Amino acid sequence: MPPSGTYRVQIRPDFPLKSTAEIVDYLADLGVSHLYTSPLLTAAPGSEHGYDVVDFTRVSPAIGGEEGRLALKAALDAAGLGMVVDVVPNHAGVGVPAANPTWWDVLRNGESSRYASFYDIDWAQGRILIPVLADEPDALDQLTVVDGELHYFDKRYPIADGTGDGSAREVHDRQHYELVNWKRGDSELTYRRFFSIIDLAGLRVEDPEVFEATHREILRWYSEGAVQGLRVDHPDGLRDPGEYLRRLKEAAPDAWIVVEKILEPGEEMPDWPVAGSTGYDALAEVGGVFIDPTTERFFDTLDHHLTGGETSWQNLVHDCKHHVATTELAAELARLCRLVPEIEAAPKALAELAACFPVYRSYLPFGSRHLAKARAEAGRRRPGLIPVLDQLTARLRRPDDELAIRFQQYTGAVMAKGVEDTAFYRWTRFTARNEVGNDPAEFGVAPDAFHDACDDRQRRWPAGMTSLSTHDTKRSEDVRARLAVLAEVPGDWTEVVRRWVRVDPLPDPALAHLIWQAAVGAWPIERERLQAYALKAAREGGVGTTWTQQNEGFETALRRMVDRIYDEPALTAEVAGFAASITGPGRSNSLGQKLVQLTMPGVPDVYQGSELWDLSLVDPDNRRPVDFGERRELLARIDDGWQPPVDDSGAAKLLVTSRTLRLRRQRPELFAGYRPVFAEGRVAEHALAYDRGGVVAVATRLPVGLSRHGGWHDTTLSLDGHTWTEVFTNTSYGGNRLAVADLLHTYPVALLVKE
Repeated sequence: MPPSGTYRVQIRPDFPLKSTAEIVDYLADLGVSHLYTSPLLTAAPGSEHGYDVVDFTRVSPAIGGEEGRLALKAALDAAGLGMVVDVVPNHAGVGVPAANPTWWDVLRNGESSRYASFYDIDWAQGRILIPVLADEPDALDQLTVVDGELHYFDKRYPIADGTGDGSAREVHDRQHYELVNWKRGDSELTYRRFFSIIDLAGLRVEDPEVFEATHREILRWYSEGAVQGLRVDHPDGLRDPGEYLRRLKEAAPDAWIVVEKILEPGEEMPDWPVAGSTGYDALAEVGGVFIDPTTERFFDTLDHHLTGGETSWQNLVHDCKHHVATTELAAELARLCRLVPEIEAAPKALAELAACFPVYRSYLPFGSRHLAKARAEAGRRRPGLIPVLDQLTARLRRPDDELAIRFQQYTGAVMAKGVEDTAFYRWTRFTARNEVGNDPAEFGVAPDAFHDACDDRQRRWPAGMTSLSTHDTKRSEDVRARLAVLAEVPGDWTEVVRRWVRVDPLPDPALAHLIWQAAVGAWPIERERLQAYALKAAREGGVGTTWTQQNEGFETALRRMVDRIYDEPALTAEVAGFAASITGPGRSNSLGQKLVQLTMPGVPDVYQGSELWDLSLVDPDNRRPVDFGERRELLARIDDGWQPPVDDSGAAKLLVTSRTLRLRRQRPELFAGYRPVFAEGRVAEHALAYDRGGVVAVATRLPVGLSRHGGWHDTTLSLDGHTWTEVFTNTSYGGNRLAVADLLHTYPVALLVKE
């Protein structure tokens, strides 16, 4: 049986396994069936996320080790809960070589190492390049030999047997690796990495020996019954994701497996032996249906006024992807080109194809149409390259061609870095849609399209995960829900933001628009948090400053802009006042989104802390500590009969979350189908409703527009004449037609169960 609901916890040194075990009883009371954890294996020293695994043989001592895992297992068993664990097959942490025994051995022994096959290294290029040296001509003179190791300040590297005599520089020159200027990392790296992060080296899990070594411990937990589900991180980086997932399913035949596959709108997932994705597609659908699609032109006009430009989303994406493909990922491009040395224009053509690729990657032969589309678009943009494009695509469509295999890995990285980490920070007309799995050019989602997507999910992936917030989302579900209100008040937003950019200017107006949206979306947000977000957004967008070429003048102007929001009383009051004006409707959207995500087809995940209002921005902001004591207390009050109002406490969201999760856990048979339920009346379009097979969810859409109409008036829902109990208010309703005004009198959402 798949989970009825999961709860994601970021287990880290300041919230270790012991702390997680202490909240298991709360999670059981909340209503989930499974705890869903971040990676548990030993990560790099100081890691706060766990995705940089250095030792696949043991639980990280920093979070409590095996003793902590067993204590967590005991707590889960006692509460009747299961566990889903995050698996990281694509890469390993190599930033601290001494912490990773296999990487240390590879550096020490080179291609003769017993672990040489573990990593995706291009041995034909000679020594392993490690780009860590300062950008100084005499950087190698800073090397020292200490206790049989080569040291560069606090970084330690092994010395091969018989090579330790002479000066440190001479010792270095005899090693299987070469320490080089850090700036050479993006262009000359000799091993595959995770995106553009040199500290995360690509693993070769296609090798059965590597698969067994990197999965042995997690599969032991599965075999002993401690783990029932696996969440696979970043399958798109793998050489053959389908083959990997088939091997994983064979090793864990009864496990619930979901994959972090980011689907573009309309894209289908391959027929892998998994339950589904981790739910970014559901996030896009749920968020979109609470946005008024009729006001898109207002935001186009505002964006043009603020920025002076008219670049389309499609052209911006192309340009950002092309830039990333030829700069940050130039080393990967060079490795591709070494496979076609006879084609002089290969670098230009391959970069253009990657920039035009419409999805993250293909899985040949599945997805070959995406290559055809990329070829057509690349030819349109660069007609002079058409002969080369044809020559290359003839090979790129062959599933067994090494060029095609590596190109598929490359396009996923280009998409992630070019869109998620660049274009999302430059295209700022309406940032409620700038989210992983979203197409910001699609302003909203029509109710009919939403119902069609749910029907498709029920038929094809009924046990896939659904999500609203994750550790990777650019802003939390409640921030997006509040920003969705802007689409209902475009005139009000245009008026205030045009005034704000005049009184508090920034050289990059598009970035300024993003920051103002973040401010009202997350208000009241502490100065330090908004400053940190603004700086990260600026460096990610890469217009006025970057991570590697920091523009102190621009960053000073940016800090001053954010400071004025807090230091100028009139501006502070105006920002707070506008945020207050959209908070109420934003909470209506939040409750609607949450109910829909919890009841739609799929297995709902609740990200840590999001059962109350959570106004978080991108990581690390969304990984802040969660006050579970507050949540316990509020849930106990609700269980004692308290009917919480929709106020600052967020307890109304906790009511909706807990009651819905409990119902899914206790009565899974009520959630076995999907049928839209359509309201009738003059404001029927403001009601979103569907029947899952004995339980009907009802949510309010576009609450500002509803209030302008004066409420629900004669709007009704047609049911089947049975008696229904509304879960959040414990009210009974009968008859064939229910007045929506009565049903949504207390909350903007309702959950009806057939008696």
